[in-house]
Amino acid sequence: MTGPVVEADRDLGLQGHYAGVATRFGAFVIDVTVVSTSFAVGGLVVEYVVSALIGNEVDLSDAPVVSTVLLGGWWFLYCVYALSVAGRTPGMAALGLQVVHSDGSQLDVGHAVLRVVTFPLSFLLFGFGFLLILVRRDRRALHDLLGGACVVYAWDARAARLRFLARSAPVGPDP
Repeated sequence: MTGPVVEADRDLGLQGHYAGVATRFGAFVIDVTVVSTSFAVGGLVVEYVVSALIGNEVDLSDAPVVSTVLLGGWWFLYCVYALSVAGRTPGMAALGLQVVHSDGSQLDVGHAVLRVVTFPLSFLLFGFGFLLILVRRDRRALHDLLGGACVVYAWDARAARLRFLARSAPVGPDP
């Protein structure tokens, strides 16, 4: 019985700590999946509506530059809106992460925009921007440093503990 309680206490202790590379990567994969899927579905709807309005068939794949710009715009809006309103994207929320100012306060719109705009720099420098997550004590990537932000564990640990306690078996002799 002491094993699960110790793990629940461990999880309570992680809240507010800097998020590691594996959890952040998992959240990124979820967000890429959500953005790609919603862009594909939205693109089909736009193609259908525009084709119906002008009378000719429209295919976004015939205009790769336009498609790429629209996808970049959709990624930007998806991230900036989610970070500025909730401090987390849906992928981050699924894995219990939140982006905050480096001082721990809530991220504002300006810093959310700066973090999202500088995100590609972490890729463009041969992944060096992400390597910082592994070597820095505060687990901040290049875009976190430039945006004045950090990613922390932020699930509702109290509610998780209460759910765990409600599920645990009563302590006592077996009948």
